[in-house]
Amino acid sequence: MLLSHLSIVSGVGAGLDTTSEALKSGRSGLRPRSFAGALDTWVGEVAELEGFHLEGDLAPFDCRNNRLAALALAQDGFAAAVEAAREKYGPDRIGIFLGTSTSGIEATELAYLHREPETGAFPSDFRYAETHNTFSLALFVSNALRLTGPAMVVSAACATTAKAFGNAARMIAAGLCDAAIVGGADSLCATTLYGFRSLGLLSSGPCRPFDATRDGISIGEAAGFAIVEKVGTDLPENGVLLRGFGESSDGHHMSTPDPEGVGARLAMERALSSAGLAPHDIDYINVHGTATLVGDAAEDRALVALFGQQKPCSSTKGLTGHTLGAAGIVEVVISALAILNHLMPGSANTQQIDPALRSRYLLTSSGAAVDRVMSNSFGFGGSNCSLILERAR
Repeated sequence: MLLSHLSIVSGVGAGLDTTSEALKSGRSGLRPRSFAGALDTWVGEVAELEGFHLEGDLAPFDCRNNRLAALALAQDGFAAAVEAAREKYGPDRIGIFLGTSTSGIEATELAYLHREPETGAFPSDFRYAETHNTFSLALFVSNALRLTGPAMVVSAACATTAKAFGNAARMIAAGLCDAAIVGGADSLCATTLYGFRSLGLLSSGPCRPFDATRDGISIGEAAGFAIVEKVGTDLPENGVLLRGFGESSDGHHMSTPDPEGVGARLAMERALSSAGLAPHDIDYINVHGTATLVGDAAEDRALVALFGQQKPCSSTKGLTGHTLGAAGIVEVVISALAILNHLMPGSANTQQIDPALRSRYLLTSSGAAVDRVMSNSFGFGGSNCSLILERAR
């Protein structure tokens, strides 16, 4: 499958060029919390959302999550590329396969704060179906892009938007659509910030994946999209292909991965099998690397068991924060940029690699021949997905 166009918005800024610059320089988008009350943590907040609202026919969808999606749709000529695909395939033959974990939770949080004192009724302008409901993201994107093909939203914790690529590939292979818009959005809200704090998983500073002193995640918000099409006979120069995908569910614990990384390894093995590749064919691995003690250790064990100790890898969550349901699409875009820019990204904020971890973990970005990248997304409940991207030619 060809990823014919990409877009992204995250804490490092809006657009592919801005994201590429951050990858090369190691510029982090994490800042001390300015969102949702008195929490001692850092977040990857999208500054471009300030003062931005949905208007006109899209006003009913106005909430932080859909605004974030709208910003991503507006980047890098993405909407124009979708319009060209619409003309080529027809609006009913382009599917929408998205993911989110937060959806518009913040809209409901605000609605609760402004309930009618006597009755407890929500404000009259609160629209659950168009904001908080998980499907609101696909409904909004369908309306914004004027598409009428199959549409769905998956919510599978931090593997969410990685798994959406598998959904799209299967639907295209089944002949139910000819192309797809794949991606999603996850936005900052009090529910996730306080929820992760209650689990003791929030870092007090910027997260430090694979670091000896790592102490938890930094939550970020982001949105991104890809146009996925069948591979034609005339591959574009500087194009990127979705070569393979693998999914697993280890079901070890609701919030803790199998300590030996069994489910993570299975997802990676299935991705390689799907692509018809061996471990030595992968040039770089964008690891899930959330900077939790248990999560990084489990992923490291899975990586070493499958790839050995010499495969270059790193987490880019020190740049964007952990964008939860959007992590898959964010890291697909980053992996594509690594291929297009001949770059192996480093790990912002990580200072001293944990000596107990044995992977060849990269601290600084460097130029390199990168033709195939594996991107890992592993979520709560043991929901795992690995994707393989490849240079088109």
